[in-house]
Amino acid sequence: MRQSCVQGFMLVAALAATVGVRAAETDTATIARLSQAFSDASASGDAKTLDKLLDADVVFMGEDGTLSSKHDIVAGASPPPAGTHNTLVQSDFHVALHGDVAVTSFTDNATFVTGGQTAHDSFRSTEVWLRKHGSWKMVSSQTIEVPVEPRHIQLAAGELDAYVGSYQMAPGHAMRIERQGDGLVSISRDDKPVPMLAEARDVMFRAGAPRVRFVFARNADGRITGFDVRRAGHDMQHFTRN
Repeated sequence: MRQSCVQGFMLVAALAATVGVRAAETDTATIARLSQAFSDASASGDAKTLDKLLDADVVFMGEDGTLSSKHDIVAGASPPPAGTHNTLVQSDFHVALHGDVAVTSFTDNATFVTGGQTAHDSFRSTEVWLRKHGSWKMVSSQTIEVPVEPRHIQLAAGELDAYVGSYQMAPGHAMRIERQGDGLVSISRDDKPVPMLAEARDVMFRAGAPRVRFVFARNADGRITGFDVRRAGHDMQHFTRN
């Protein structure tokens, strides 16, 4: 009798565990479907779907740092004009379930077609979904644009030489710019040379760090006198040539 009870209990426990796994898998699939549906609606300007998926008190931060309410998002949604087609396809999708709360992270891979011209961009997002009365609603979202290196130009040897030298922000905070092959490298306190690429004359960036620009200044004679380190539009540091 006792053995039968134990076996029965184990069977019930196994079934309960299986149901729990299936429920988790269902929730995960549901969140993935709803999240992609939101991306689709954002790309197509589908206000009805956006209204359905967003919680009334959603906190939504766009890639430019702007905070938007549900009303802002829904009221601002409209289909793209004729000749324009936008798509957002998610990849790298992950979801963590915490009862009635789901937290996601993913990449939105954007394609913009306008007048026969096609452009691509990528955005990393996190979303928080809350289950209310059996339905999932988005209560929070934050998006950043994935930075990519801009196209760079090749400056002539004589132009490159003009940047070579030592620059100082403050005592103990210096940088050297040297020639290496047919390009330039910057060397800071770690003594590791990092290629510097020219986006335009007097505007450069380090390979692998596309958010930061080095904006060089010249005097009346055309000699470079220093540079500003600019990140996301903000001048962070000023270096003066020694």
